[in-house]
Amino acid sequence: MADQIPLHPVPRSAQRRAAYYTSAATAQRHNRYQVEDESSHLDEMPLMMSEEGFENDESDYHTLPRARISQRSRGLEWFICGGWKFLCTSCADWLINLCRRKKELKARTVWLGCPEKCEEKYPKNAIKNQKYNVFTFIPGVLYEQFKFFLNLYFLVVSCSQFVPALKIGYLYTYWAPLGFVLTVTVVREAVDEFRRYKRDKEMNSQLYSKLTVRGKVQVKSSDIQVGDLIIVEKNQRIPSDMVFLRTSEKTGSCFIRTDQLDGETDWKLKVAVSCTQRLPALGDLFSINAYVYAQKPQLDIHSFEGTFTREDSDPAVHESLSIENTLWASTVVASGTVIGVVIYTGKETRSVLNTSNPKNKVGLLDLELNQLTKALFLALVALSVVMVTLQGFVGPWYRNLFRFLLLFSYIIPISLRVNLDMGKAAYGWMIMKDDNIPGTVVRTSTIPEELGRLVYLLTDKTGTLTQNEMIFKRLHLGTVSYGTDTMDEIQSHIINSYSQVALVQWTESVGLTLVNRDLTSMQLKTPGGHILTYYILQIFPFTSESKRMGIIVRDESSGEITFYMKGADVAMSTIVQYNDWLEEECGNMAREGLRTLVVAKKSLTEEQYQDFESRYNQAKLSIHDRNLKVAAVVESLEREMELLCLTGVEDQLQADVRPTLEMLRNAGIKIWMLTGDKLETATCIAKSSHLVSRNQDIHIFRPVTTRGEAHLELNAFRRKHDCALVISGDSLEVCLKYYEHEFVELACQCPAVVCCRCSPTQKAHIVKLLQHHTGKRTCAIGDGGNDVSMIQAADCGIGIEGKEGKQASLAADFSITQFKHIGRLLMVHGRNSYKRSAALGQFVMHRGLIISTMQAVFSSVFYFASVPLYQGFLMVGYATIYTMFPVFSLVLDQDVKPEMALLYPELYKDLTKGRSLSFKTFLIWVLISIYQGGILMYGALLLFESEFVHVVAISFTALILTELLMVALTIRTWHWLMVVAEFLSLGCYVASLAFLNEYFGIGRVSFGAFLDVAFITTVTFLWKVSAITVVSCLPLYILKYLKRKFSPPSYSKLTS
Repeated sequence: MADQIPLHPVPRSAQRRAAYYTSAATAQRHNRYQVEDESSHLDEMPLMMSEEGFENDESDYHTLPRARISQRSRGLEWFICGGWKFLCTSCADWLINLCRRKKELKARTVWLGCPEKCEEKYPKNAIKNQKYNVFTFIPGVLYEQFKFFLNLYFLVVSCSQFVPALKIGYLYTYWAPLGFVLTVTVVREAVDEFRRYKRDKEMNSQLYSKLTVRGKVQVKSSDIQVGDLIIVEKNQRIPSDMVFLRTSEKTGSCFIRTDQLDGETDWKLKVAVSCTQRLPALGDLFSINAYVYAQKPQLDIHSFEGTFTREDSDPAVHESLSIENTLWASTVVASGTVIGVVIYTGKETRSVLNTSNPKNKVGLLDLELNQLTKALFLALVALSVVMVTLQGFVGPWYRNLFRFLLLFSYIIPISLRVNLDMGKAAYGWMIMKDDNIPGTVVRTSTIPEELGRLVYLLTDKTGTLTQNEMIFKRLHLGTVSYGTDTMDEIQSHIINSYSQVALVQWTESVGLTLVNRDLTSMQLKTPGGHILTYYILQIFPFTSESKRMGIIVRDESSGEITFYMKGADVAMSTIVQYNDWLEEECGNMAREGLRTLVVAKKSLTEEQYQDFESRYNQAKLSIHDRNLKVAAVVESLEREMELLCLTGVEDQLQADVRPTLEMLRNAGIKIWMLTGDKLETATCIAKSSHLVSRNQDIHIFRPVTTRGEAHLELNAFRRKHDCALVISGDSLEVCLKYYEHEFVELACQCPAVVCCRCSPTQKAHIVKLLQHHTGKRTCAIGDGGNDVSMIQAADCGIGIEGKEGKQASLAADFSITQFKHIGRLLMVHGRNSYKRSAALGQFVMHRGLIISTMQAVFSSVFYFASVPLYQGFLMVGYATIYTMFPVFSLVLDQDVKPEMALLYPELYKDLTKGRSLSFKTFLIWVLISIYQGGILMYGALLLFESEFVHVVAISFTALILTELLMVALTIRTWHWLMVVAEFLSLGCYVASLAFLNEYFGIGRVSFGAFLDVAFITTVTFLWKVSAITVVSCLPLYILKYLKRKFSPPSYSKLTS
């Protein structure tokens, strides 16, 4: 693929190794690389290391230059080139950590209904989403504003006006624009903060029933303490983390909704502590002497270790507590009334511990404009130095230098941030109002332009490209396979093996119906009408580590005890008895795009079960390493199980996935599919969705575990050309450990990449790798809680509201309802947002440059005097009422109609090159500004030698007309609001000429040099102003016409 890329080993010391999704099957994998092959292949490798180097990482030649670099002395050069920033950041972090020193989280003993017995003081159970308090609000908001170079610069300039020697014009000339920007920001933050405060107050004021010795009392959510006994009704939010003691349901269990905690929409079954559930009355909770021992607060919402102990019984009662006995805060009770004892409050609850502040995303366009702003600042300093030099450094030259810096400060326009922020808000509103993509929500309003700059799209599979709706398709019993058309023969084979909706619905369709199911038993109805009853002895829930779940049942009629287990093929293949068909059939089903599930059973004698139960209960009571001990006991049963069957369910593609992926590929966007599913299924979906085209080769990266294997496989892959890559998470990890740079470089040249068996952290790691190695903009799209880290890591995160809940869509920058909407979001809205912001940003800069050029010409004509050309009001009016509406109307401009952008997605490729806003386009605008500023000022001085007192009125009128004409020149598609904006601004200016004539004189108002109103109505005034305006604008119109005729942009060829 890229024969010129040599493979260099990366030292182990530089790596971050994480183990993902390791399976028992991997350990038994045969080494496919033969020793004799290895030596012959090694000769072909352009590796700068010996063969022994595979084992000896430390001897790599790469370590030598790095050692030298690290030993380089940190001198003055280091300090100037960024060392100062590093030191400041380190000091700030140290101070913040000192102020926010967290209390160490500890395990606790909680006595039922006795908060006063708590040994430590625990946090208040108040929800606090506010960023600031009364004292930190103003300093906090000001810091957020002035950390930007642009705003800090204007603050310094404005403050300088309090120094009499530096004062130029009126204070409001500088403070009015800055004040406006700050006021808008402070008001916006205050409104957001007040909303947060109201939401928090509403949540904290919710009333709950608290059980006391004297009966029930009402208590606010924020006043709940560790040890309180709280009653939560159906459909009520659980206020804090609790252990489930009692329920009104006879089964001793309840269901809770957890979609606000983990993003999953299915209800979770929770079980009350049996000792407290058996008590005759609610008040008996105070008649017993009992406590809960709970582990220290942790992040993991899917695990909990604790014990319940009742001391006043003989013997003392000990019960192990696990995740099924907990009720986490922010979940909702879906059935019955529950009573729980509070174990964690406030900041120590699972929901708050898992709430992280996502990084503030800054768009590429904002970073580019920040660079241009710095370039403008350098130009400003250079121009001021030139002026002082031409003055000959007379008098207090440093004071004159500062005055020139102030005079030319309009080179850097303060209105740039205001216009861009308002533009972003407008783009967000347009996206949400687009009827073609209903339900789309813009959650991050600061990066709509990113949608037009994307090069890599990283997508989840299940629920994103597919519908996450499973349809039962295939059943294989070892000797015979059944499809959907031959289901009537197989009623006799299905026993209670499934809980999945697809499988339960299917068993019902072939005559076996689930009649009843509670915590202790289940009843099935056979096609003949007989009721089969099974008692549930144990349930082993599914975990991502084990990839399987099990159940032990006793048949009521025969008394037989059977252990059933179902799970992924990689997890089950080592558990079942030897067979010669499982692996082959799993591969066949996966190639058809089916998700496979292996079902097995094992018959147990009464003695075997009793022995298992005692060991299992003992392991569940242990405080240390409970999960490991429990897993070890369960694994003792998982041996030599009888293979029952293999099932296959189909996950159908979402609507219009194929044309959408085709459009994105034509737009030059490289698509990577990151999924936790198995390799065969992922490959099949990649083909059926046309992520990989029919005639394209697929290189399936062989499983590798060592550096040597990775090296050989990378060399084999390098010789392939224009083929899609399919790689598993384990192999990817090995490649990234030794050959990170080489692997990413090779993978980036592939038309499509599929990574299967990926963990959530691995998905985020791949996003960061692409950002780091390519420097291109990345977009991640997903629908489940496992996609959140990937979405937050990407430059632009898109969430789909799907079957797995809203967690991904709430964490994303943009939320859509269907995958196909991404096409219009990128091709139309991404294009428009980027093009409009680029034009708006450059025009606002042009507006500042042209007036600064006029000031420079004015000063140079008058012996380099640091005197302002225009008075305060005119300067404020120039950036606001006279030109603001036409300039801002550029956010309505579009170069290509939406239909055309969707029909020719190839147009998107131009956007990723960033040509709409670059140093080249910026330089063109600078030259235009210098030309126009020079013409306007010299023209005014040449034509009005006799009436010099009117030079301000003449030049300023020509300037306003030029700006309005330049807006018209820039616009590509007219909108009626643009026309209104042009005439409104012109009207405002004409009115101010008539009624605010004292501002159009030379110098201060007190000098009495007012504008003669009669003069501006004369023909002389009108033709001379017109002449200057025509000279400043006509050449540009001619150049634009010639450029469009002889070198038209790609989109104009289509529109014509």
